[in-house]
Formats: sequence, structure tokens, C-alpha cells
Amino acid sequence: MSPALFAYRLLTRMLEPLAPRLLDARAKQGKEDPRRVDERLGVAGEARPAGDLVWLHGVSVGETLSLLPVVERFRKARPDLTVLVTSGTLTSAELLGRRLPEGVIHQFAPVDAPGAVTAFLDHWRPSLGVFVESELWPNLIGAAKARGVPLALVSARITEKTAEGWARFPGAARTVIGSFDRIMPQDIVSADRIQAMGGRIDGLVNLKLSGAPLPHDARAFTALSAAIGDRPVVVAASTHEGEEIAVVRALDRLTERLCLILVPRHPERGGEIATALGRDGYRFALRSQGAAPNAETDIYVADTLGELGLFLRLADVVVMGGSFGSFLGRDPWGGHNPLEPARLGKPAVAGPDADNWREVTDALTAADALAVVASPGDLPGVVAPLLNDPAAARAMGDRARRAASDAGAGLERLWETLQLLLPRRSR
Repeated sequence: MSPALFAYRLLTRMLEPLAPRLLDARAKQGKEDPRRVDERLGVAGEARPAGDLVWLHGVSVGETLSLLPVVERFRKARPDLTVLVTSGTLTSAELLGRRLPEGVIHQFAPVDAPGAVTAFLDHWRPSLGVFVESELWPNLIGAAKARGVPLALVSARITEKTAEGWARFPGAARTVIGSFDRIMPQDIVSADRIQAMGGRIDGLVNLKLSGAPLPHDARAFTALSAAIGDRPVVVAASTHEGEEIAVVRALDRLTERLCLILVPRHPERGGEIATALGRDGYRFALRSQGAAPNAETDIYVADTLGELGLFLRLADVVVMGGSFGSFLGRDPWGGHNPLEPARLGKPAVAGPDADNWREVTDALTAADALAVVASPGDLPGVVAPLLNDPAAARAMGDRARRAASDAGAGLERLWETLQLLLPRRSR
């Protein structure tokens, strides 16, 4: 064991007695589920079913949702296996509670301390562990490897900051990254960084490019569609602070009256958005308060969780949030997944910030399936022609749907790789 890993293990063992207090404090701050906080200490919230179990892990919303197509594949191709999904945030747990198929177990991931890790692995006894993106917890990975659990790191994304951090401890990096039996990064840049850490690459896959269209409530769609009426709908999806007002003011320049739906990336910002809209005299309604749009509503603030699929289906045009940070003088947010409207055949517009989705953004732009503008002020020049020419909007949406389908082909490569690590089918 490298000196750095030995020191890390010793330090986490010494600090572990403080974990219950820290977790209780986080629960009081609303950062942990007080009913399930013991899961973070490795104390299981559910019994382990008999037979082989596959464990899939992602830390937050984006990572865990990207695992859903993999979960579906396991359920269809290997129904003999129990599937356990772990995550680390309240929001991810809430969304997974809605989206995971019946019979799939969700647990909060244990803190990376020796006792919690041992309790977790003693209970669940996984036959395979699949980590998504960049969750490299040394105690958890090392303990699973020591028990002979095959491990895969998939859709791996190693940022420059992460790579620089591990470069300070090259021996520890080689040990941790070498614990994985298969590694499939998202892109060439991450692959190069993983190889520099001592890892072997088994191909590329980006799980965020795979998956079905976001789900929706059909009855809610019918009710909202009737409430909006014949007005065209523009949805500003996954917006951040400052973007909502910038988009609202830009689209004020359109001559046609539309229904603008704002879907903030963080729904708890609904009150903040309402204050800004009220200050500027806009007529709006908040979904979190049970309000529906009516003939007098200019803006509908969709400040609820897990309903983006509903609002995207209502859209005639989608404006992607998280893409105007640099224009607004903020640190760039890096954009959000433009495949979400593309899978539904919706024409979309994004701002210049797309570092988190550069490859996808470039592919959609090249296919004339996504328009990129320099600032919110440029939105009317793109949105108005699409609203005025439904045939052109449909054609752009069709191109987006085809490009999204092409982008999602990596799931098959991943499945072929994971099958090599799976236990034999039980009879």
C-alpha cells in the first residue's frame, strides 16, 4: 500500500467516530435524509435478496440518471440478478425513487470510512460494482477489490483539477485506478488522464448520451396544454441565477404573445425567481404552489422536481439554460444536456457555454439540430423564425432526434464489456 493511501485510511479510521454527529448536523441542515442517515454509515435500510447482486453507483442526479438505461438492460437481460443503485445526494435519491423500476433497490452510499465501508460490503456482498464518472473513493474501492469484487469505472470523466490532485500521489493513483477491471472513459481527454494515472482503457462510452426520452405524466400534459391554449410555448430548461430574467427580457421583444415556461435547474429557487418577476411587473404563476397558467399568465415558473420531460413536451422551442454564465459575468456553468429536448424532437437554442457537453453540442450544431447564440439578446432572431415556421421547426426537431439516436449507440459497447464481468446466470 502506498504511504498516501495508508495515511488516508488511518486518518479516516481516526475520524470515523465523528461521522454520526456530522451526518446528524447535515440532516438538520436538510442535506441528509434523517430517516435514512444510517445508510451513510453502512447500516442497510433493506434486506439483501438471495442470489447474485449487481451494484451501480453514481454520486448525484446526472450520474445516477445516466445509469437508468444500464439498470433497464440488467432488468431485461439478466432478471436473475438483484440490482442495487447507490447515490450520495437527497435530490438523486428522490428522483431515483420515482424512476427506478420495481424491484431495484436504492441506498445512500456509505461515507468513505473503513467501518462504514465494511458494514456496507458485508451486507450487500456485490458480485459486480459499476462506478460512473469520477467517484474514486479509496477505502470503498480498495475494500471491494480486496474481496474479489469485479469493478468497472464507466462513463469516466476526470477533470483537470482531479487529475492534478491525483498527480501529487502517483502511487495511490496507480493503486486506486488499477483496482478497476474495466475502464471506459467519456472522452479522449479523460482517457489520457486516466492512462497518466496508470489505468488501462477498454473503450469509450458516455452514458449521458444514452437513454430514452424523459418521462412525463400524460394527464398533467393534457391539463397544461388545455390551460395554455393556442399560444406558442417556449421552455427555458435548467436555468441558473440571472438567466431567467435575461431570457424573459430578450423574448419580450417578440411581437407574438407566447407562454414562457421557466424550469430552474434548482427548483428551490422558485421564490427568488418569483420575486424578480414580480419586481419587473410580469404576470406569472408558480407550479410549486399548485397554480396553473391561464389566459393572463405570461410566465409559468415550473419550480418542481422531476417534471422536465413534461414541460419539454409542451415546448415549440427550447432554450437550454446553464449556457449563458460567461455572458452574464459569472463563472460558466458548462451547459446542460441538449439531448434531452433532442430525444423528443424539439428544436433548441443554447448559449455559448457548453464545456460539459462540447462534443454533443458540436455534433447537434453540425447536424443543424441545435442553434447556438452568443447572448440572450440574440434569442429572438432564432426563436421567432421557428415559431413562425412550424414546418422548419419540425424539420429541425427531426434532425435533433436522429442525432440523439446516433449519439446513444455507446450503451451496446458498455453492455458487451459488462457481460464479461457478470456472474453466470443462475438456473
